[in-house]
Amino acid sequence: MGGSGMAQAGRGGAWFILGAAVLWGTTGTSQALAPVGANPMTIGALRLAVGGLALLLLAVARGGFTKGMRWPLIPTLCAGGCIASYQLTFFAAVKTTGVAVGTMVGIGSSPVMAGILAFLVLGERPGRRWAGATALAVAGCSLLLATGGEVSVNPLGIVLALGAGLSYAAYTLAIKALLAGRSPDAVIAVAFCLGALFLAPLLVGADLSWLPSVRGAVVVLHLGLIATALSYRLFARGLQTVPVASAVTLSLAEPLTATILGVTVVGERLTLTSLGGILLIFGGLALLAVGPRNRPGRP
Repeated sequence: MGGSGMAQAGRGGAWFILGAAVLWGTTGTSQALAPVGANPMTIGALRLAVGGLALLLLAVARGGFTKGMRWPLIPTLCAGGCIASYQLTFFAAVKTTGVAVGTMVGIGSSPVMAGILAFLVLGERPGRRWAGATALAVAGCSLLLATGGEVSVNPLGIVLALGAGLSYAAYTLAIKALLAGRSPDAVIAVAFCLGALFLAPLLVGADLSWLPSVRGAVVVLHLGLIATALSYRLFARGLQTVPVASAVTLSLAEPLTATILGVTVVGERLTLTSLGGILLIFGGLALLAVGPRNRPGRP
C-alpha cells in the first residue's frame, strides 16, 4: 500500500476510534440512570459479562476463530487482566475522589502513558502531531475539571485513577499486539471474556434485585451491547491502522461526549470555561483524526 493509501486507512481508523469513544462517553449517563441499589462494581462486572458474550457470539458467527490460531499467553492475559483492572480502579477512583477528578485523571493520563508504553514496547515514536494533540486534549480536560465547582482531591483516589489510565494504555498495547494475524472480532471477544471471568467473583452474593426491572435491564444491555460490544469492535478495527498513542489520545472524545450529555440529558450548566475545554479537546481530536494531507507526488 502506498503512502496515500496508508494515510487514508489511518484516517479511516481514526474515525472508528472516535466512534468508539463517543459510545464510551454514554456510560456515565447510563449508570446515573440505573435503579437505586445498583452498585458500580456490579454494573461493571455485568457490563463485561454481557459485552463479552455478545462479542464471542459475533466472532463465532463471522468465522473469527480459525483452526490452529495461537494466542500468546502474556498479551492475552494482559488484555483480559487490564480490562478487569480498569473497571476496578476506575470505579474505585470515582467513588474515592469523585466523578470529575477520577474521570479526568484516569482518562486524561492514559495518552501520556500510552505514548511511553508504545515507545518502550513497540518502538513507536508518537511524533509532534501526537504531542500537540495530546497537549490540547489534556488541557481541555483540565478546563472541564476546573468547572466542577467544589471537588474533593483524595491522594488514594488519584493513585487509583492513574492506575485506571495505565490499565487502559496497557490494554490498548496488548490488543495492538494480538491483532497481528488475527481477526479483530476474535481478539476483542477473547479479551473481554477473560475480563468478565476475572470479575465474575464480584457477582457472587451481590444484590441484583434491581436487574429485572425495565430500567435496570435497559442500562445493563446498553452498557454491554452498545457501550462495550459495539464500541470495542470499532476500537479494534481502528487500532489496526492507528498507532497506540494516537488511538488513546483520540479516545479523549469520551469525556467530551460525557460533558455534552451532561448538559443535554442531565441538565448540567455549560460555563465559558467548560466551553473552552470542549473546544480544546475537539481541536486535539481533529488534529489527529484529519491528519496531514499528502503533497502531490510524495509517497
